[in-house]
Amino acid sequence: MAIERELKLALPGDLPAPRANALIAHLDRLPGAEARGERHLVNRYFDTPDLALARAKAALRLRFVARDGHPGQWLQTLKSVGEARNGLHVRHEWEQAVHGEALELAPLIAACDMPATAALLRDEGTRVVAQFETNFVRRLWRYIAGDGTTVEIAFDRGEVAVEAAGVRHKEPLIEVELELLDAPDDDRSAQGERILNALAQDLRAVLPELHADDVSKAQRGYRLRQKVLGG
Repeated sequence: MAIERELKLALPGDLPAPRANALIAHLDRLPGAEARGERHLVNRYFDTPDLALARAKAALRLRFVARDGHPGQWLQTLKSVGEARNGLHVRHEWEQAVHGEALELAPLIAACDMPATAALLRDEGTRVVAQFETNFVRRLWRYIAGDGTTVEIAFDRGEVAVEAAGVRHKEPLIEVELELLDAPDDDRSAQGERILNALAQDLRAVLPELHADDVSKAQRGYRLRQKVLGG
């Protein structure tokens, strides 16, 4: 199990390309940051027809990651109930590689060391179906602070989509994620979180449209599903 800790910053869906390019240029020359290229991510979120996972504040995702010069990879991820405050999301996460375009729930259940979450997936896993997608291009940077704190900076641009009656309904998705990867002494002093907030402040100086967002990508998908399908 890993504990995911990231600061999420949203942007308007109609952000002009020159504004996005200004942010990219700033990150490319940010001291301590190393550009890590682009990935194309296709993400399918699964739940039961009556949304048992959403009610338990869990999320189940199948992701395909593609990048130039490398074969693509399928990953499955389970996220449990967490908290979000002022854009900072903290939650438990289990992620595994899978062999192809299908969930492999048995190893995911075995890896999950939160009994209630494992029991939920064990009881409801046979009923899960794809509910919505998030598809986007992710540009990455690895930032290392002077004390060794390591942050992954991701700039995501794409869409959230729901299929209904043969029609694809979609909304734009543009956001920056600052994920704390490593911090001295397991960040007991909360220095890592302070660095996340300092980075966010630096990025807002370049792009004031950035704002802290407590809504996850999964929540965006469920909201669009509700809008399209109701219930």
